[in-house]
Amino acid sequence: QVQLVESGGGWVQPGGTLRLSCAASGFVFRNYAMAWVRQAPGKGLEWVARINSSGGSAGYIDSVRGRFTISRDNAEDTLTLQMTSLKPDDTAVYYCAKYPGMTYYLQTYEQKGQGTQVTVSS
Repeated sequence: QVQLVESGGGWVQPGGTLRLSCAASGFVFRNYAMAWVRQAPGKGLEWVARINSSGGSAGYIDSVRGRFTISRDNAEDTLTLQMTSLKPDDTAVYYCAKYPGMTYYLQTYEQKGQGTQVTVSS
């Protein structure tokens, strides 16, 4: 059974930094592309950052490129999102998500965790 457990969310002032982590279990983590997905209040889900199974390729939406960094540790089955220069518009519930295969190219994530709240405000 796939389990994705996020942690690291919280409240931070604009310009601040947070690091989110996702502990994966129930599948062979190193064989699957992964993503961070968020849902802001009153809005739909949007993927924020994604990474292929080896960690050699990653993609970001325009609004976070240069501020967020996605990474993975295939030895520890862990996915991480380092967030810097946070803005109020980054306020959302952040989810760790799994793709159906090794790449995210032309794919849609299929499962996600329970999420962790990130609030950016002064």
